[in-house]
Amino acid sequence: MPTLSASNFSSSKFVLTGFPGLEGYYLWFSIPFSLIYAMVFLGNCMILHVIRTEPSLHVPMFYFLAMLAVTDLSMGLSTVHTVLGVLWEFIQEISLDSCIAQSYFIHGLSFMESSVLLAMSFDRYVAICNPLRYSSILTNEKIMKIGVMILCRSSLLIPPVIIRLKFLTYCRPHILSHAFCLHQDLIRTSCSDIRFNSIYALFLVICTLLLDAVLILISYIMILHTVLAIASREERLKSLQTCVSHLCAVLVFYIPIIGLTMVHRFGKHLSPLVQVLMGNIYILFPPLMNPIIYSIKTQQIRSRIQRLVFWKGA
Repeated sequence: MPTLSASNFSSSKFVLTGFPGLEGYYLWFSIPFSLIYAMVFLGNCMILHVIRTEPSLHVPMFYFLAMLAVTDLSMGLSTVHTVLGVLWEFIQEISLDSCIAQSYFIHGLSFMESSVLLAMSFDRYVAICNPLRYSSILTNEKIMKIGVMILCRSSLLIPPVIIRLKFLTYCRPHILSHAFCLHQDLIRTSCSDIRFNSIYALFLVICTLLLDAVLILISYIMILHTVLAIASREERLKSLQTCVSHLCAVLVFYIPIIGLTMVHRFGKHLSPLVQVLMGNIYILFPPLMNPIIYSIKTQQIRSRIQRLVFWKGA
């Protein structure tokens, strides 16, 4: 890692952090990380291919799953060049403009994934609590409108706080906590007034991630109330099984975010390796696990993938 002196704190370059103290093992670390990224791209592309080519999957539930796969694929694309670049040791620094752009995409895609998970919970709510009106409520036109709303919500709320980063003065050591750029990492290196960034970032978290989590919880309380009113035990289990994949995706998304937030807020005494580990889990775990969850738990996708694999191998 290059040595930073006080004279270059005002430069426009920021040092990316891999695994502090383990630089000699970067080549070995790059192998599992390369495999993980390959699985992220392959898994999400396969989900998209299956949904596109299988007419029986052209229904609201799988349209939302396709949105989730696109979001996860984009998250992988937004970080692969810096994460693997650091591990392969041909990238050590990133310019301020590139860092701001990457921060925009990472946070925007996180908000988008949260919004898609909320839309998927609404889909499950309508399917279980109002099944007779499912096709009339979730029409293709309404799904397109939901998709546009998700895109606008995720992309248009963030620019004020991200653009503000361009005009801050960075006079503290330009060493980031991860091999990618996060908003909270950048403002930590600034000696300007960051009250706007802090307050607006908190507002964004409350109005997106926290609000979505509360609405998802409410939807599942209502789903559970409806399911418990079903007389047949078999029907209750069948209804709940349609929610298992989505519940797993919600946990896979929110647990790493909560963990990373706690580490950044209250874990200053922890080893830097903990921050690095939590950051990589936050970035890679949901895109890696979502295709696996839906391939295992969703019978239509599982059978279609099996036919595709066996047909290719024949």
